[in-house]
Amino acid sequence: MGADLDVLDQFIRDLAHYERSLDLVQATREQLRESFFGPSPQVYCDLVETDDGDAVGFAVWFLNYSTWTGTHGIYLEDLFVRPESRGRGYGKALLVHLAQECVRQGYARLQWSVLDWNTPSIDFYRSLGAEAQDEWTVHRLSASALRDVAETSSQGGLSLS
Repeated sequence: MGADLDVLDQFIRDLAHYERSLDLVQATREQLRESFFGPSPQVYCDLVETDDGDAVGFAVWFLNYSTWTGTHGIYLEDLFVRPESRGRGYGKALLVHLAQECVRQGYARLQWSVLDWNTPSIDFYRSLGAEAQDEWTVHRLSASALRDVAETSSQGGLSLS
């Protein structure tokens, strides 16, 4: 677990650097340990290695659910291959593995987001047959906006169960 945790932590930072967002990484090693190796993990990580056993890439994913299909799917949170190892099939191997998991489990979808400036990744995903979902726009509440909404009382005294 310790070695895998070290690799995971480094890959997260390498990906954030690639995405020009290293300063936004807040995850601690303890959070990663609990999330991926704790008693009830809800997020998973697959590593891809060279024949020599050196980890060169990772995929972080979790289950989502489609009310339209009535099935789970996999949401790929992060896919990263070290720059010096790209073009050798490692990224494809990770996506093939996840697609096989979807098929094996009867999941309807494998989906992810990609930064609009990341042309090499977009081209790679398209080469595999992935289609952009341009009609959808991602929305997010975080930081103070998340706290503000959480502190808002529901309208008209409605209660949820």
